[in-house]
Amino acid sequence: MDAVTYPDQKVSEFINSNVIPLRVPSDQKPISVDFNVQWTPALVILDQNGKEHHRTVGFMGTGELIPSILLGIGNAHFDNGQFQEAIDCYAKIINQYPESDSVQEAIFQTGVSRYKSTHNPMPLKEAYEKLNAEYPSGQWAKRAYPYRLI
Repeated sequence: MDAVTYPDQKVSEFINSNVIPLRVPSDQKPISVDFNVQWTPALVILDQNGKEHHRTVGFMGTGELIPSILLGIGNAHFDNGQFQEAIDCYAKIINQYPESDSVQEAIFQTGVSRYKSTHNPMPLKEAYEKLNAEYPSGQWAKRAYPYRLI
């Protein structure tokens, strides 16, 4: 990713504005052991307490790295009960990176976040319907399948 992704100005500006990057060799102990890094590149999104919220392994091009980081930030907000902040991160993925691999999970997580913040189950069904319409064979449509009954 050093030759293609990180030198991209949009990527570097996003990283520097939204996360605190830390680059560690995969054999750097104890960090590689503490975070179970088995292969590189591994991107691990942690919160301020060091809790992991998202992980990707393998090369990502410029069109995938930013949405993957946004997904991790959104998941950190979600895990910490900050549902509107999570929804905002997921919306950026859906609206700005609709072709990315992260968009399906962002749609799913938006439905779950909206449900958890309102206790109204309709956002779960809406997430399923969107996933089923746009990505019928995707793993997130399959995970949302029970919500069709709402």
